Amino acid sequence: MKYSLFLFLIPIAVGFSFAADSGRKANTIILDQTAVQNLRLELVATTEETFETTVFAIGRIEEISANRSALASRIPGRVIELNAHVGDEVEQGQVLAVIESRQPGDPPPSVELKALLGGLVVDTHARIGEPVEPDSDLLDISDRSSVWAVARIPEPEAANIVPGTKARIRIPALGETFIEATLDRYGVEANREAGTLEGIFVLDNSEGRLQPGMRVEFSIITRSRKNVMAVPHEAIQGDPTKRVVFVEDFELPNAFIRAPVVLGEENDRYVEIINGLFPGDEVVTRGSYALSFAGSGSGISLKEALDAAHGHEHAEDGSELTDEQRAAEQAENEGATESKELSPALKSGALIWAGVATLLCLILGQMLWSTKRKAESPAES
Repeated sequence: MKYSLFLFLIPIAVGFSFAADSGRKANTIILDQTAVQNLRLELVATTEETFETTVFAIGRIEEISANRSALASRIPGRVIELNAHVGDEVEQGQVLAVIESRQPGDPPPSVELKALLGGLVVDTHARIGEPVEPDSDLLDISDRSSVWAVARIPEPEAANIVPGTKARIRIPALGETFIEATLDRYGVEANREAGTLEGIFVLDNSEGRLQPGMRVEFSIITRSRKNVMAVPHEAIQGDPTKRVVFVEDFELPNAFIRAPVVLGEENDRYVEIINGLFPGDEVVTRGSYALSFAGSGSGISLKEALDAAHGHEHAEDGSELTDEQRAAEQAENEGATESKELSPALKSGALIWAGVATLLCLILGQMLWSTKRKAESPAES
């Protein structure tokens, strides 16, 4: 009877335990080392930092018109020497071409043409032996040591963006590199069709990696707040109404907990976390999307992982066993042991009872047969 009572109480105790810690089992993903390597997971620790409100804009790299020069001849003649071609870097004062004059002489007089400014030869209009006139350009030279990044800023946002406003600039052709810059000035005319203003940022291009026409993405900083907890965009997963992040379990290796979060403002790189995380939580960034589809790759349950980590038994949902649960489990184990011990005796008793019952049936049948035979004997005589 006492064993039956304990067995009856076990589901109740387990039910209370599950209610206390029902989420951990369902929201914990345990992987093996191979799975972690295949997912190529990367993590960052959450901290409270300065959070920047940004306005996104797109634009292009443009050449600074004041940094462009042309090479031309002051006299008519023909080109007898050309020392620079498209793509060549030239220096100020360098002889780029020699023009033979049309004036008579043996040889005819010639004039050396020197670069007025240094830079990159971006176009050529001359060939050896070709006649030239004073009104014709031979070479176009552009000094691209600095360039403009021109942003198309939406008109409603322009009121919060003044010269001196900082921005993070990303040029897709250069990868994930960000350039810090400040707004130098606005252009001279708005775009009526697009409803935008041209915001001009001056960028250093001493390495020559920036070329006119390259696409540019601007994150223009309009406001900043201190002590804000935020995580990178790629860490956020889940349905738009139920956002989650994956946090590294603080005690189990290669285990990650699906943690619901409440989001706030977001900028070009980070999303504000209003609720759901604590400073120091290790959050999965790279690989979080794949992790949202991953099951347990280790082949062990949360209970087994915790048992191995702590050296004692846990409930199926990963919570600590209560005294009542331990007593119930011990009683269940003792009941099972006792059942195993009594089983042979019960089998022997059943066999004996079956034999006795069979013998009694035979005796009863014999008695009935004898009684019937005696009753029929006088009638025959």
